[in-house]
Amino acid sequence: MILVPIQILRGLAALMVVWHHARHEADLLALRGGGPALDPGMVLPWWGGVDLFFVISGLVIVLASARLYGAPGGRTRFLAHRIARVVPLYWLVSLLYLGLALARPDLLGAAAGLVREPVALLAGFLFWPAARPDGIVQPLYGLGWTLNYEAFFYVLFAAGLGFGRRGAVVWLIAVLGLLVTAGIVWPDLPLALRFWANPIVLEFAAGAGLALAYRGGARPAAPLRIGLGALGVLGLILAARLLAGLGEADGGLRPLLVGVPATLLVASALGPEHDKAQVARRSGPIRAFVILGDASYALYLVHPFALRLVREILARAGTAFALHPQFAMVLMLAASVAAALLVHRVIETPLTRRFRRILDSGTSQNRVRAGAGPVSHGRRPD
Repeated sequence: MILVPIQILRGLAALMVVWHHARHEADLLALRGGGPALDPGMVLPWWGGVDLFFVISGLVIVLASARLYGAPGGRTRFLAHRIARVVPLYWLVSLLYLGLALARPDLLGAAAGLVREPVALLAGFLFWPAARPDGIVQPLYGLGWTLNYEAFFYVLFAAGLGFGRRGAVVWLIAVLGLLVTAGIVWPDLPLALRFWANPIVLEFAAGAGLALAYRGGARPAAPLRIGLGALGVLGLILAARLLAGLGEADGGLRPLLVGVPATLLVASALGPEHDKAQVARRSGPIRAFVILGDASYALYLVHPFALRLVREILARAGTAFALHPQFAMVLMLAASVAAALLVHRVIETPLTRRFRRILDSGTSQNRVRAGAGPVSHGRRPD
């Protein structure tokens, strides 16, 4: 059983991040050819797709772990499935990026400096926060900053599985709350703790809280869900306007201005569950977005390659500067989606299944369904 609106939100969250990065690539095209630049204003904080992913992740992990609460070996099985879901594709794209860093370090800027820092480079593959030579806490493949938070969330949640569903959620919220408080009171914590004490982690707690309420019987009526969704969208529009003046969304501002509307959007998606096989037999936009939701992790990880490939093709073909940046962005978005669907079907799904068989020898009825993929972190909110 799946929540179809949550699947749709997963796809939309990934598209938001792709659109955000496509804006950057389109601006580079304009700079290279003297064409029109994009209007710096934004209708939505497109990078907020990450925040939407974090809330969804908190929700899905709590819902999908129903058979593991208090079960013997539940923690091991949960982590095995999380590893199988997240690690193979991330390591694959990171290795590709490493190859690029070795072959053309001039293309990667400060990130290429990690090649000369083996400890920090290894830390990125192990989801441990480490600083790059320029001081930004990011792995070699910059998008991995979100996975550093996801991995921490998984370990923390696994530690609470023995407490039952309610106890696990209370444990998660309490630890994350204490950690964020510690980061505020003691700003000079060790780097890893300082990274995990970022208030953005409260978005996982928000999603977990929604899951607990949903399993407790909270089922918003359709009019209320529509209202929550409208408030969420309006909140994101307001956040884009406010942050246009501030320029940064660090610290508590990000979960407040973007995380709260993201939570409202996820709450608006908590309707009735549907059988996934029945949804798969449907046609039309709903099925298309469910498929995109399934491929959202692949879309998040592979889209930078697709964006830059399209940018270079357009630039070298000499047609890029005749295109309005918005048209170039649409081409980049289409290429990213096509690449993600291909990677999801041909690479990600087989890899995930194989690693699950290797890591989990338990019975199928105890297995955790694949949850929400994550979906940028540095000094700017991208």
